[in-house]
Amino acid sequence: MIDRRSPAPAPLAARFAAVRALSRALVEPLSDADATVQSMPDASPAKWHLAHTSWFFETFVLRDFVPGYAPYDARFPFLFNSYYEAEGQRHARDRRGMVTRPSLDDVLAYRAHIEAALLDALPGLAPEVRDLVALGCHHEEQHQELLLTDILHLLSCNPIEPALWPSAHEAPIAMPGVIDWIEGAQGTVEIGHRGDGFAFDCERPRHAALLHPHALADRTVTNGEWIAFIEDGGYAESRHWLSDGWAWVQAERIAAPLYWEQDDGGWTRFGLDGRQPIDPAAPVTHISFYEADAYASWAGARLPTEAEWEAAAQAHDPAGGNQLDAAGPAEPRPGTTPGFFGDVWEWTGSAYRPYPGFRPAEGAVGEYNGKFMSGQFVLKGGSCATPRGHVRASYRNFFYPHQRWQFTGVRLAKDC
Repeated sequence: MIDRRSPAPAPLAARFAAVRALSRALVEPLSDADATVQSMPDASPAKWHLAHTSWFFETFVLRDFVPGYAPYDARFPFLFNSYYEAEGQRHARDRRGMVTRPSLDDVLAYRAHIEAALLDALPGLAPEVRDLVALGCHHEEQHQELLLTDILHLLSCNPIEPALWPSAHEAPIAMPGVIDWIEGAQGTVEIGHRGDGFAFDCERPRHAALLHPHALADRTVTNGEWIAFIEDGGYAESRHWLSDGWAWVQAERIAAPLYWEQDDGGWTRFGLDGRQPIDPAAPVTHISFYEADAYASWAGARLPTEAEWEAAAQAHDPAGGNQLDAAGPAEPRPGTTPGFFGDVWEWTGSAYRPYPGFRPAEGAVGEYNGKFMSGQFVLKGGSCATPRGHVRASYRNFFYPHQRWQFTGVRLAKDC
């Protein structure tokens, strides 16, 4: 699952502490009620994210590899297991918001207990167990992004639309010029994780892919460009839509990206900084695969394949761009340094399926990725809510084609 050259205990302890501290900072503005409510089945309460990531360390490290460790609360595995069938029965996902107790304070106490126990045990853990601690850190970073997007959805359901953090009120910048096209690699390329450092099992094995002549846009699509799509009847005409996508648009009455509204003053969007005017120069976000594909068709282009995107991104710094560095309002920014990382997850036209030769890890952690390789599409590049340092060119995010509560956007591609 992960590279066997594990970090030394001291650097790993520092990383573990930093990851856990960021999670605490992200929930600092929340009340107990904020952290308990579940706004839809796809989202989880903030309190559940905090507890589940602690359960992960408790179950797969402390319980299994620290002699004499006693579970913090025998009821918690049922409450905070997510989808690990090997770990037994669990509370229904769509009813996580019914768990009013333990309270947020109780969950924070649980987290503190797990942190102290793990840091105490870390120096004596075998390298392969430290690998599980590293996996747990990356797992928690994934939940930090989910925590932010789930809070955003929750607050959007409140009629008064409260802001979690104040807006930065950055000065507007000019709209970017027309898209420049970057000629893509042709012929046989290698994609997948190279083998040095951490990677999830779904990023392996590295393998050959054949690319035909193509080009990628030098940036993602902006809000201003998306408004042009709307004004040209993009949501009102079926000709650019996949059949499933058009059925979704009609059934759900979709007419704009999630969190957008239009009034006499123009378009606005809701974010973690409350409702704000749309910045036409910022990357469009909170769009589904269906919307991304329809826009690409309208623009006379298409979505990039996963291999096309990854081959191009390998020359770019994965720690660059607008990514999450600290607690605060995450939002795509206009004028971010061009690149392939940050701001918005970019939909590809590739199904999330196993690479040739893929083998899931042994044990319960083998359920982490492989069993979800059905009916979903790959996204690449990270977003403004992705902790910096978490992603890489080979990273594979995946969602169902109708989902859009994450910071999802689109970069165009075309055949040459």
